[in-house]
Amino acid sequence: MPDLKFEIGHVLFIDIVGYSKLNIHEQSEQLETLKQIVRGTEQFRAAEAEGKLLRLPTGDGGALVFRNTPEAPALCAVEISKVLKSHPELKVRMGIHSGPVNEISDLNEQSNIAGAGINMAQRVMDCGDAGHILLSKHVADDLEHYPRWQPFLHSLGECEVKHGARIGVVSLHTNEVGNPKTPKKMQAAQQHKARTRWAAIVTALLLLSASVAALMIVSKKSSTSTSLVPEKSIAVLPFENLSSDKENAYFAEGIQDEILTRLSKIAVLKVISRTSTQKYKSAPDNLHEVGQQLGVANLLEGSVQKAGNAVHINVQLIKAATDAHLWAESYDRKLDDVFGVEGEVATAIADQLNARLSQSEQKAVTAKPTQNTGAYDAYLRGLALQGRVDDLRTNWVKSAEAFAEAVRLDPDFAVGWAQLSRQESLVYNSVNHSPDHQAAARTALDNAMKLGPDLVETKIAQGWYQSYVEADYDGARVSLEQVRRQYPNKSTVSELLAAVLRRQGHWEESRRLFDQTVELDPRNVFLLANAALAGLETRDPAYTQEYMRRALDLSPQNATLVAQLAASYQMSGDIKQAQTVLDSVQPRDGDSFYFSILAYNAIYLRNYPPAIGTLQLHLKNLQVSDSYFPNYENYLADLQRHSGDIAAATTSYRKAKADAEKLLHSQPDNADLLDTLAWSETWLGDKSAALKHAQEAVVLMPASKEPRIGPGYEDTLARIQAQVGEKDAAITALQHLLVTSYSSPVVTPALLRLDPDWDNLRGDPRFQKLCQEPSK
Repeated sequence: MPDLKFEIGHVLFIDIVGYSKLNIHEQSEQLETLKQIVRGTEQFRAAEAEGKLLRLPTGDGGALVFRNTPEAPALCAVEISKVLKSHPELKVRMGIHSGPVNEISDLNEQSNIAGAGINMAQRVMDCGDAGHILLSKHVADDLEHYPRWQPFLHSLGECEVKHGARIGVVSLHTNEVGNPKTPKKMQAAQQHKARTRWAAIVTALLLLSASVAALMIVSKKSSTSTSLVPEKSIAVLPFENLSSDKENAYFAEGIQDEILTRLSKIAVLKVISRTSTQKYKSAPDNLHEVGQQLGVANLLEGSVQKAGNAVHINVQLIKAATDAHLWAESYDRKLDDVFGVEGEVATAIADQLNARLSQSEQKAVTAKPTQNTGAYDAYLRGLALQGRVDDLRTNWVKSAEAFAEAVRLDPDFAVGWAQLSRQESLVYNSVNHSPDHQAAARTALDNAMKLGPDLVETKIAQGWYQSYVEADYDGARVSLEQVRRQYPNKSTVSELLAAVLRRQGHWEESRRLFDQTVELDPRNVFLLANAALAGLETRDPAYTQEYMRRALDLSPQNATLVAQLAASYQMSGDIKQAQTVLDSVQPRDGDSFYFSILAYNAIYLRNYPPAIGTLQLHLKNLQVSDSYFPNYENYLADLQRHSGDIAAATTSYRKAKADAEKLLHSQPDNADLLDTLAWSETWLGDKSAALKHAQEAVVLMPASKEPRIGPGYEDTLARIQAQVGEKDAAITALQHLLVTSYSSPVVTPALLRLDPDWDNLRGDPRFQKLCQEPSK
């Protein structure tokens, strides 16, 4: 007797349209591409890891059988459809049904999957054309219970399938996924049905044709607009500070952020991050346009007035499409009684949008994080600083200081500890790689986990610490994926998860997740810049330029964004355009990435004086305690050396070396400092020390452990090897680096031709071959 292992399943049937007309090579290639896309989806990985996935291979596609929820195949289909936009050669259709599925093992222990569930999923799929995601009416009814799916389900009526049977079919499509057209098979059926009825209703149609046509046009427009924007979606606009003391602006920002944070804990709501809304006015005139730009149906406006111990908060909920006021409320509280207002506002909004809260969501939304007025004030200041896009590194430090003050005033402030750990982790990773910041991040996380282990803020802080401090990317990925499943509206979680995937070298998966996160946070300059880095790292300048233009529309004088855009032009050798872009802004002290790109471009152009003057000016205002300080000094020294001022260059290299050594006393495992030290030593003539320290940096951050940043240290080592006569080693390294994705690579064929660091290799035929552009 065969062994019956499985009785019910949620089936996604996938088929390559036109597969049989392809040649054998094309069939193999397209099928392999489809398999890679499917395996890369979050639903596939999660279900496979939990043992809740069965696969049925077929010649031109296959079936995935999920054991968990009817949402799983739909979510998987949406992910696949988004990725397929980048593969126009791959024509795919999909069908979904839930029903009986049997996994049977025969006497030879060979498994086979069969059952009505799979057969029906295939028949549903057969009703569609390329691009369609079709659901059986049975599955669509199940998904209707999940509010987020309701706007995207479009009934197509009945479709005739095998043996003359008719099944109800529903199309899943948005403006980005699926196929909005009626399937050809169903068009034919509808036309046939219409012809048989025409004679009976011709007179009525003639009388009503004009009004029906107008009604159809209006209905189509209405249906299209509502299908693109979920009704249960909201953006919280910047709250106006009405306090006479403008220094209280942080208080209004913090109140706004807390309301938004609580709303984002309601799973059925789509909530836009504050970083996407902060560029708008508190009460803009063009609400309909704002709603379209942010992709939401509703907007929350508010104002905050703080005077002494009194606080007045006013909020109003507005429907973006019509400017209709759905709800408004005013709150007059004392400072020591303001803690519950954000929860009251979030609960009222959920009620107005018919968003039902689970018991756990209700608890999370209405929780009062502290009863200490001073601690809460410091916490709001920390939130305001945390979300600012100007002077990043300074505000990260100030934000950590504000959260530290909050937990000093209230040691039981769990959310305060979680936010402090998050900021200290960021400071440790990006500002000062010292044991003090590492210890502060660990202590804060321990306190958060002791006081509030189930808080979403604690779970996020854990993911940040694992990623930014421990470099435990596998652990961070597990933590963040768990949080993302529970809180799908937390764009910060998706963004960090995408960054973790990138640190692991999962470039395409990371890019897809960044693209998805941008949908939740479409006007977030941080996020757009972070996503754009993927284009630099994978040597895809067009990808970077697309995101950078969007980011620069929001923050046109942001030197870091300008530097990323300039770097994308450098990659292909367009250094004049890169310089034009660089000249469009005035950098601020601490814009480290800008200064590096500026120095590189001056060297490529052989035009040193302007860059030397800019670097000398900004070095005067920087603190030696900044881990990037020796890097600036090396940039200046490189420019001086290339300009022919060897004496000045030697002085700058010596200072860079001394400052790097000083910082290494407190940060001995800082690979950046070792890398910087090695470069200084190269040009001071200390060959053995330069090679030793460059190799130590590679060992500390090997590419096998750090696929994103590790090759950057190999890049420096190769440059040093080229200078000291180890040509074979340098060329071997370049052969590898040219085909490796990593953080902001400055190794491309165009840059090999331009960069004087490689001049010692130019007579070698192997190097000349590397300088040639690959054939397309």
